[in-house]
Amino acid sequence: MKIGFIGLGNMGAPMARNLMDSHEVVGYDPSAKPDGIPLAASATLVAKDADVVITMLPNGEILQSVSNEIHPVMPSGAIHLDCSTVDVDSARYVADKAATHGLKAVDAPVSGGIGGASNGTLTFMAGGAPDAFAAVQPLFNIMGQKAVHCGDAGSGQAAKICNNMILGVTMIATCEAFALADKLGLDRQAMFDVVSTSSGSSWSMNTYCPAPGIGPNSPADNDYIPGFAAELMLKDLNLSQMAAAAADADTPIGQAARDLYADFVENEDGRGKDFSSMLPRFVARHHEN
Repeated sequence: MKIGFIGLGNMGAPMARNLMDSHEVVGYDPSAKPDGIPLAASATLVAKDADVVITMLPNGEILQSVSNEIHPVMPSGAIHLDCSTVDVDSARYVADKAATHGLKAVDAPVSGGIGGASNGTLTFMAGGAPDAFAAVQPLFNIMGQKAVHCGDAGSGQAAKICNNMILGVTMIATCEAFALADKLGLDRQAMFDVVSTSSGSSWSMNTYCPAPGIGPNSPADNDYIPGFAAELMLKDLNLSQMAAAAADADTPIGQAARDLYADFVENEDGRGKDFSSMLPRFVARHHEN
């Protein structure tokens, strides 16, 4: 396939490199110029001859703008595969605009972080028509280890938002529990050994433990240099609460997690650190009546 790749940041660049072993890839990013990826001078030049255009962009507003720019020049029948994490309405906007230009669209945000992008082990959660999903399945197989077709346009974003709301909530609960264990005099290793094999186990505890030196290697063991930055978790929790408001869903714990990450990122020292760096924040704080 001829693939155009727009958005070559920390996630997009390694995804594009993995595709280059099997496909013809040309990339574009207005600021990032990663080594080893053929680059075009504009998004439209990337898109005009592509069978598939992949976008990995920061937010829905930018995605809509790029879509309006590239859809008119893409060949009829081509596919816009968006791997950004954005609001559901933006994903549906892209799908509607694509259809007006005789194109197909798939919204397929990812889970797995920078490591998953580099190693080709991402999970994709996809929304869109079944035939469009089937057409890009070979690309998912290169960039990731699993792709789930979740339903119509926007369903991929809905799945990602729900997943990451759980992730944010469980990471906060895990950090709170370690901080409480410290104050109760419970050894962190003993805490991990119990919880990781008991009913409190979770991905946040077992795979991505926020306590340094406990469990598998994680950002906690690297001074909380981000695998998934706190400000990106805040972005996803903001999306979850936007979606909850639009759908009239009651998500008080998701809202509480959003508020804690907002305070951490905007008023404390969380920006630029991994989202698991909530642990030292809770350890340093005291119970407030």
